[in-house]
Amino acid sequence: MPAHKGSAHWEGDLQTGKGTVSTETGVLKDQPYNFKARFEDGAETTPEELIAAAHASCFSMALSMILGEHGLTADSIDTKASAKLQQVEGGFAITTIHLDVTASIPGADAETFATAANAAKEGCPISKVLAGAEITMDARLA
Repeated sequence: MPAHKGSAHWEGDLQTGKGTVSTETGVLKDQPYNFKARFEDGAETTPEELIAAAHASCFSMALSMILGEHGLTADSIDTKASAKLQQVEGGFAITTIHLDVTASIPGADAETFATAANAAKEGCPISKVLAGAEITMDARLA
């Protein structure tokens, strides 16, 4: 499997400096990020926002795979992820991630969906990277 690459550039000190983040594919190219957006209120992206987006997309793909193992195909899976950055002993950490999932899956019953959603939450690679964080989820069939 190929390595997936991203890059970041930073100038200045922590509170007044600024940076840009890019992906190898160019989907993100020189997107700004800074202290204000991360810890106060700014319009730029943050590492936590990028992790939340990565987790939402990884979860959705994992759920699709697990549903397929049950002979089901989703018409849609809509996942929102919220990553919470908090100060902890020794610095800062993402302490919680909450997944909010709504899916339309013809032929799925509530039990099969719940089992598949929980398996996706536990098994997607981004969940595994975030093993130190509490991962919660609200999942419902549309």
